[in-house]
This record gives sequence, C-alpha cells and structure tokens, in this order.
Amino acid sequence: MSKIRGRGEAVRNFILANVKEHPSDIVKIAMAKFECSRQAIHKHIQHLIEEGAVTETGTTRNKRYALAPLVECDLSFEIDTQLAEDIVWDREVAPKLGPMAENVKSIWYYGFTEIFNNAIDHSSGTHISVHISKTAAETEIAILDNGVGIFKKIQHALGLLDERHAVLELAKGKLTTDPSRHSGEGIFFSSRMFDDFAILSGEVIFSHHFGKKEDWIFQAKQDGAGTFVTMKLNNHTSRTTKKVFDRFSTGEDYGFTKTVVPVELAQYGDNNLVSRSQAKRLLARVDKFKVVVFDFEGVRSIGQAFADEIFRVFPLAHPNIALQHLNANKEVMKMILRAMHHDA
Repeated sequence: MSKIRGRGEAVRNFILANVKEHPSDIVKIAMAKFECSRQAIHKHIQHLIEEGAVTETGTTRNKRYALAPLVECDLSFEIDTQLAEDIVWDREVAPKLGPMAENVKSIWYYGFTEIFNNAIDHSSGTHISVHISKTAAETEIAILDNGVGIFKKIQHALGLLDERHAVLELAKGKLTTDPSRHSGEGIFFSSRMFDDFAILSGEVIFSHHFGKKEDWIFQAKQDGAGTFVTMKLNNHTSRTTKKVFDRFSTGEDYGFTKTVVPVELAQYGDNNLVSRSQAKRLLARVDKFKVVVFDFEGVRSIGQAFADEIFRVFPLAHPNIALQHLNANKEVMKMILRAMHHDA
C-alpha cells in the first residue's frame, strides 16, 4: 500500500514541478513519464485541484492547468530609523510564507534580510515595497525601493565609466560602498542561493540562474528608478546556505576567498580588450581573494598588453593569489600562454 501511495506522491510532485511549463499538455507528459493511463493522471490532477494546489480552466479538449497561488500579498514600509530587516522578516514575511523546511527557510532568511537591509542602508530612498507570491511548487519575493539605484550608486562611488562596470564589480563579490558596515559579500551570495535572482536598476539588469551562466541584459530605452530585486526558489530544494558558501571557499572557515570574474564585462561599448587600463579595471579589488578565476566566455580575442597585465604583471605583484582561467578560445589561450611564459 505504501508503495502505491509513494508512487501517487511522485506523480503529483511531477505535475506540480512541470505544470507551469506545460499548462495544456501536462497530462500527456505525465502519462509518458509514469507509463500510466490518462484517467490515472486526471485522478491525480483532480486531487491537486481539491487541495487547492492547481487550478483548471477551459473545456474538455482545451483544458489548461496552472499552479494556484497559496499566498499573494503586498507589503509596504517607510524607511526610517526604526525599520529593521530581521523584525520585518519575523513579524511580516515569515508568517505569510508559512511552514518550510529548515534549509529553505534559511536561504529565504539570508536573501530577504540582505536585500532588504541593502535598501534601508544604501538606497537613499524613502520607501520599500515587497511582493510575496507562493504556490505549491515555488516562492517568489520581489523587493523594490525608490532610491538612487544600486548600479548608479556603485558607479559613482567607484568612479566607473559605465553602469555595466558596476555589474562587473558586483559579479566579483566583496563589493561594498560602505566597508565599515558591510563586507560586500551579501548580494553576491544571495544571487547564488536562489533558482532565479535578478536586479533591475537604471538601464541594467543583472540576472543569475542557478547552475547556469549569468545573463547580462542591457535595456537602453528603460531607465527604472530605484532598485528592483526578485528572488525565486523551489519550495522543496535540497540546497543549503552551507553548500553555496562551500562553493566559494578554499578553506574550512567558509571565508569568501574565491571569485569568478566575467571578463566580457570589462569591455566598454564595442571596444576590444587590448589595453592595460581595461585589464586594471578587471583586476580592481580581486586582490581581496585567494583564488581568482577569469571566465573568457563570449570573448573572441585579447591584446598582448591586456594579457600581460593580468597574467604576468599582476602575479609578480601578488604571488600568493592563484589565477585560473576557463572558456578561453584558441586565440585568447595563445595570448594567455605568451604572457605567462614571457620571462620563462
């Protein structure tokens, strides 16, 4: 009996995990997956509808299914000296999210408090809005402030040429415009913990999908005010905050000692990566890490001076920092090797 019940649970979990992407053909997909009849799948879907986890629309031939929102609410906060992210979490957010596995709750606590605190301390805004949406499969939280915008703030604080270079610094990690109060690791780790994480600010979107390459989207025609952050996580993920910290740690103390630098973002407009100044922009603040990995995805070629600055000059000045590279094509690899063996 327990085996049958276990299979039914597996079928229903599969439906919940896939119905969003397959609203009209989820029955057919589930039939193929579990090798069972249409009638059996309909029975499980009906069970989910009765539980309030799934909704049904349309006629017999054109039925569509969707995840029912279990929680859908908006919260609003004025930024003042009394506003604290941990109190907002405990009193307002956690009760609305309801019961969760400890690892899931831990990820949400970390991400929510980090982003909310960032809005309080750094946005220079007056207002924060929070939208919470939860289904049987996943939860999404969006946080919007009406401040100056995170990328503009980073750009001005660091004297950068372009808002996109603020994204480059954010991608390195350990970035903060207020080192006395923040280590600068929080936003980086938040972006790595969720299934989907995105920041929209000004003309730039920073987006990270768990397990995939980052997406960099530039919207020149849209200049959004403030900072808009969205975080999405499967309610049943086995991920833990410890696993995420471990990925970027080279020691047992879980210190943030490793960074992956997307080289492509060092470009300004359509300029090729040829100069020492471009290399120095890429190398800014990486001396805070023990291991630096340069990701050359999307980079077709680099110049001799650019390669020399990174792979010969920098290691001579910082012998205790390990430099690594990945996704380099033949042209790029040739320049890297030439720089590394210049004095050999």
